[in-house]
Amino acid sequence: MIIIVGSINLDLIANVDRLPEPGETVRGSGFATAPGGKGANQALAAARAGAEVRMVGAVGKDSFAAEALALLKAGGVDLSGVGESFASTGTALILVGADGENVIAVVPGANDSVLPGDIAKAHLKKGDVVLLQHEIPLQTVDATLDAARAAGAVSILNTAPFRAEAAGFLGKADFAVANETEFDLYGEALALSGRDRQARMRDYARKTGRAIVVTLGGDGVLAATADHVLTVPALKITPVDTVGAGDTFCGYFGAGMASGLSLEQALTRAAAAGSLACLKPGAQPAIPLAKDVDAALAAR
Repeated sequence: MIIIVGSINLDLIANVDRLPEPGETVRGSGFATAPGGKGANQALAAARAGAEVRMVGAVGKDSFAAEALALLKAGGVDLSGVGESFASTGTALILVGADGENVIAVVPGANDSVLPGDIAKAHLKKGDVVLLQHEIPLQTVDATLDAARAAGAVSILNTAPFRAEAAGFLGKADFAVANETEFDLYGEALALSGRDRQARMRDYARKTGRAIVVTLGGDGVLAATADHVLTVPALKITPVDTVGAGDTFCGYFGAGMASGLSLEQALTRAAAAGSLACLKPGAQPAIPLAKDVDAALAAR
């Protein structure tokens, strides 16, 4: 079982020819809504990878809630751990440029009501994989990492979005997953040593005894454990929209680890899935099915 403790949002997506500079208004060419939130995205990705998934989170008592949960329901995710809050359902305001790059503003809403007391809804047990992110209160993330360790579950912490105050508990996670910018910022916060990123990753692994995974976009993935460093390539694609790539990677990575794949196998599969997620607009609608990932890996 994979348990995701995290955010649930409705994404409001505008397409623009180019991303605006500060203070600038640009004309949009399209608009859509789609279920999102890093937690929900990763839950759906894990489910589409073939895993059994339970979601712990919260939505508001508003018109956005049903749409925010729609694809999770359709994907067979267990939503018994999702509560209702008097706050609004979380929203993400996303601008996507013609080159596929994006800027995002997140309004947490009900996600801020996911508190340490909600961890009981996860029903953690030995052998589970727990997947976390930073779009819920950090005290809940920290407490869930402790609960996972106590239960004998494997924990995967996606360090997005960057929050400096999280640096103190990153080392509690069995696997920390960061993009290159996030890792560099956490590296400064943790005073990691080394002349380059790979050396600092090795220093993190030595100091914590845990693994660090750094996603590099089109350049693939780097991972460091206390014993070795792995490099995994991404698929060669022309991106349409990169907004869901990182969450797809994390969901597929969690599913791979839960199914007993080796670290290298899980990273390879996750990297391919993240690449495929860039070929369609939106976050959850773009998450590929397992058969599509299998086909892409077979064809490379």
